Amino acid sequence: MASANVGSFVWYEHLTRDVPAAVAFYSEVVGWKTQPFNADYVMWVGSQGPLGGVMALTDELAQRGVPPHWMAHVQVADVDATARLAAELGGKVHKPPTDIPTVGRFAVLGDPQGAVLSTFAPNQGDMAPHDPARPGEFCWSELMTTDHVAGFDFYAKLFGWKLLDEMDMGPMGTYRIFGLGERRLGGMMRIPQGAPRTPGWLYYTSTDDLAGAVARATGKGGKLLNGPMDVPGGRIAQLLDPQGAAFALHEARKQAP
Repeated sequence: MASANVGSFVWYEHLTRDVPAAVAFYSEVVGWKTQPFNADYVMWVGSQGPLGGVMALTDELAQRGVPPHWMAHVQVADVDATARLAAELGGKVHKPPTDIPTVGRFAVLGDPQGAVLSTFAPNQGDMAPHDPARPGEFCWSELMTTDHVAGFDFYAKLFGWKLLDEMDMGPMGTYRIFGLGERRLGGMMRIPQGAPRTPGWLYYTSTDDLAGAVARATGKGGKLLNGPMDVPGGRIAQLLDPQGAAFALHEARKQAP
C-alpha cells in the first residue's frame, strides 16, 4: 500500500554559514526549539515535534558559490526511481541517491528551469504529518520560475501533484495552486520580467502574529522583501535572514467569533 505522504513536503532543511547564528535568529523569529541529531546536524522542533534541521554549508557547496538557503524534502516511494525519472524529464541529479544511516535515503534534484529540492524515503514507517495551520509549522511551498507551466508538468509527473486552482495575478500572470487530492500544498508562478532572481522554492511558516514576527526578524538583522500584504485567506511577508536565505511567513485570517 502506498504511503499517504508520498508527494508531500515532509522535512525542511536550512544550510547556512553560521549555524549558531541561524539557530538564534529562527528561534526568536519563528519560535522553534532545537534538538541535536548528531555532531553536525541540529533539528528544528515545533509544537508537534521535529520538522526540519539546520547544518553548515559544506566547503564543496561554498566553493561552488551556493549561498545559504532552505531546501524541502518531498517524500517518495523510491528515491532511486524518482531520480532516474527526474533525469529523463530533463532535470538534474545534484546529489545522487544516498543513505542516511538509520533514517532513510535521499537525493537532491533540480528541475529543468533550475529550482532545487530533495526527495526522501524513510527507512521505516511514515513521516508523522503535522497540522500546517499551527504556529511555527511550514504551511505553503511556492515555486518562482521562468516557466511555471513546464515546471508544473515536471513535478506532476515526478510526484503526482494535481492542478487544483488558478488565480489571475494581472501583469504578474497566473498563479497555479497544486496539491494532492484536495489538499493544497503550494503555488507556482512566473518570475516577473526583470526581477533579479533565479528559479527557486520559497517556504512559508505559519504565525499568529505576523507583525510581531516581522519586527523580530528585522530587529535581528533580517531584511523585509515584500509585505506584509493581504492574500486570499490571510497575510504574508517575504524576507531574507541575516545570512541571505529567503523565507516567508503566513498569518491566517482570523475567523469571526
